[in-house]
Amino acid sequence: MFSRIKGNARACLIFEAMWVIPFNMFSTYASVYMLALGLKETQIGLLASISLTLQIFTSFISGHLTDRLGRRKALLIFDIVSWSLATLIWAIAKNFWYFLIAVIVNSVQKIPNTAWYCLLVEDTEPENRSAIFTILQIISVISGFFASLGGLLVSRLTLVPAVRLMYFIACISMTAMFFGRNYITYDTEISIRKRLESRGINFKESLKEYKEVLKEIIDNKLLKIMFGVYILNNFQMAIRGTYLSIYLVNALKIKASLIGLFPAFSSIAMLILLFLAVPRFKERFSINYMLTGFAISMLANIILIMLPPNNILGVIIVTILSASGNIIANPYLESAIANLISDENRAKSLAILTVLLLVFISPAGIIGGWTYSINPKIPFILITFAFLMNEWLLLVFKRESRINF
Repeated sequence: MFSRIKGNARACLIFEAMWVIPFNMFSTYASVYMLALGLKETQIGLLASISLTLQIFTSFISGHLTDRLGRRKALLIFDIVSWSLATLIWAIAKNFWYFLIAVIVNSVQKIPNTAWYCLLVEDTEPENRSAIFTILQIISVISGFFASLGGLLVSRLTLVPAVRLMYFIACISMTAMFFGRNYITYDTEISIRKRLESRGINFKESLKEYKEVLKEIIDNKLLKIMFGVYILNNFQMAIRGTYLSIYLVNALKIKASLIGLFPAFSSIAMLILLFLAVPRFKERFSINYMLTGFAISMLANIILIMLPPNNILGVIIVTILSASGNIIANPYLESAIANLISDENRAKSLAILTVLLLVFISPAGIIGGWTYSINPKIPFILITFAFLMNEWLLLVFKRESRINF
């Protein structure tokens, strides 16, 4: 698959591990790190919702800034702000206010995210884009093994000092990546043209283009359906990412030092599927793969809800099933969204879609925190319902696209 990828996409993939490895290490412990520093579950949920709300604004301006500055320049500047600076603040955090400042800084991430996405797909043929997202999954999977190093650090240094070290490592690794990737990438023909067209156009004038792009999105029925799937998938990921570790430690009584081991089981399951099953997949059956992947993820979530405390084997099974569902469904979901957006208006289309996405999922943190305080199982019941809705939407998409699978 990698031999099919050329240009900027190849350059982005080469450096990706330098971001994913440290991110996997600290993200596994982010919630329990906040708890250890005295934050309450409701405060953690509030921070998650504040982050998503702020990202609505940065997402909205991301298309304009990506076109005006060019993909590479926007990517470098705002990656340093949103990740290098944010990880440094997290590393020295002492209370809620440190985390709030870090959330504000990190919310800028939507600008480089739009620029990176454009850089990743604009000079790649549509039929090769699913390969890009599959390779990204492979990198994420292999990097998942390194999350177990986080567990080793926690067992040796205790939770707070270990997580501080993880954030410092992330700051150094990510910053080196940003400069290295910028050095070997280039601005695409579309990027150069958009930058020239944007000269002398202020944001107010750019809003007219946003309106035209929004009309295109509204008129694209298939994109609307697939984007519904994307919203629900991100909603469940926002809740799961915030509350899974807390649920494992508090409700299922799993030791914090063991949490970092579960991504290793996830990685093993994904690698087996990536090398034995995924290469046999055919692009024309992508909807069926998404249906299968979400069904497996839904089953994993149902099992998680039913697990009794101290059941490590059950958590391992849930982790493997959830990972399998992700690796089957997610690359095809990302590819479907990418292929339904035109290259000409990609930056602004992504900006608008991201704003809409965040509007719908920004309450996820507060909803998760409120429902968790009532019963720790309720957030995961909501996740199960999201997967069920995705199954229905994909069947609607399959019917509307009139493709015989």
